Amino acid sequence: MADLVLVGAGGMAQMYIPILNSMGVDFDVVCRADRSAVKFHEETGKKVIAGGVAKYLASVVTPLSAIVAVEAESLFSVTCDLLRCGVKKILVEKPAALYGHELIELKELEREMEAKVFVAYNRRFFSSIDKLHELVAEDGGISSLSFDFTEWSDKIAPLKKGGDVKGRWVISNSSHVIDLAFHLIGKPKELVALRGGGFDWHPVASNFVGCGMSEQNILFNYRANWDSAGRWGLLVYTKNFMFRLSPMEKLFLTRRNSTAEVEVRLNDSLDLKYKPGLYLQVEQFLSTKKNTRLPSITEHGDMFDIYLKIAGYDN
Repeated sequence: MADLVLVGAGGMAQMYIPILNSMGVDFDVVCRADRSAVKFHEETGKKVIAGGVAKYLASVVTPLSAIVAVEAESLFSVTCDLLRCGVKKILVEKPAALYGHELIELKELEREMEAKVFVAYNRRFFSSIDKLHELVAEDGGISSLSFDFTEWSDKIAPLKKGGDVKGRWVISNSSHVIDLAFHLIGKPKELVALRGGGFDWHPVASNFVGCGMSEQNILFNYRANWDSAGRWGLLVYTKNFMFRLSPMEKLFLTRRNSTAEVEVRLNDSLDLKYKPGLYLQVEQFLSTKKNTRLPSITEHGDMFDIYLKIAGYDN
């Protein structure tokens, strides 16, 4: 019996292979299509069991844990299948589900099956975030934060995605930034969210601004203009420093009463060797120690209403 099953044979699933191999994990890879299985084997050297999760689980002793790295529109259904078949510990790629009622069902299944489901927001595990935590603590904590989740709409428009993945892009993609921001300062207790514009593929809005206060009484604001230039990023303020994470794999600081920006040296060997943040995320997931950083499905569900309000989606 394999210790773990990795579900998916796309690009994201491939990122897990060298990490699991380096950790000595005994694992199977499962996907639906024979063609995907052959291609995955050619590109990674890892054999894949085709036919889908249900067929696989019917033929083996149920593994204790699973990583779900399928396309966004299938994350919910695959995770439900795993829970119903008795898998007790699951790491599912963000956003786990596109709708609030799906998250409610996942939470109920998790409780019913006495399992644990975590959502893979790997940016929480960047070496830049580790260093930021350290430097912020030394300077008395965060006093305010600003974040930008601008997306490159010209690149997204031609993408072929199933279901409502593009129509709910704030949840399916931009939530990486939003999750990280509120991981640092706590969930909002007050939030003003404004929107404008829109595209054929994302009619709700293309321009977002907002502000508020977190449960830790930290002020924040955000912006994102998908119909202009820009990129993801965070600005984090403490008493004596402004920290910039843009790109978020790097950390820059500016001292009080200065305009000089300095790049902070990071212990980022794992981020350079593997997909950034992924090694430590997997390590946390597989560890028997108390989880301190991986968001549970409940924590993710608690944030879902915030994503809906920022984006302007219905539930």
